[in-house]
Amino acid sequence: MELDIREIQKIIPHRFPFLLIDKVIDLQPNEKLVALKNVSVNEHFFAGHFPQEKVMPGVLIVEAMAQAGCIYFYYSKDMQGKNLTYYLAKVTAKFLKPVVPGDQLRIEVTTMKLMPKAGFLKTCAFVRDDMVAEAEIGFSVRERP
Repeated sequence: MELDIREIQKIIPHRFPFLLIDKVIDLQPNEKLVALKNVSVNEHFFAGHFPQEKVMPGVLIVEAMAQAGCIYFYYSKDMQGKNLTYYLAKVTAKFLKPVVPGDQLRIEVTTMKLMPKAGFLKTCAFVRDDMVAEAEIGFSVRERP
C-alpha cells in the first residue's frame, strides 16, 4: 500500500513546518513501512544548522522516523477513522552519516512490540543504500476528541 501527503495528513496531526514525511511507498501492517522525506535546501532548519555546512539535525531525523512509526501503528493496530495523538516515550538512536540538502531519506519501520495504546519500533534511515541513522522508538497513543 502507498500513501500520499493528503492521506498522511489524515493520520498524523503534524503540519508544515513539522510534517517530515512526504510519502509512504510501502506499507504492510504488522510487518514493515517504508516512507520518504525529501530534504530540500529550503527547509527552515538549514538557516541555522549550519549556515556554512547545512546538515539536517539528528533530532529531526528521529522525528521523521517517529512520524513514520505513527503511520505504521495506525494501520497495524487498525485505527482507521480515529483521531490519535502520539507521544514519544523513549528513543535510543545512532547517527552514522550527515544528511544534507538534496538527499532523500528512506525510512524503514518494523515492529519490536505493539500494544493497544503503545508501541516499540525499530527504525532505520537511509540515503540511497547508506544507512545514516537507526533508532529504537517507544511511544504512547491517545485518542483526540
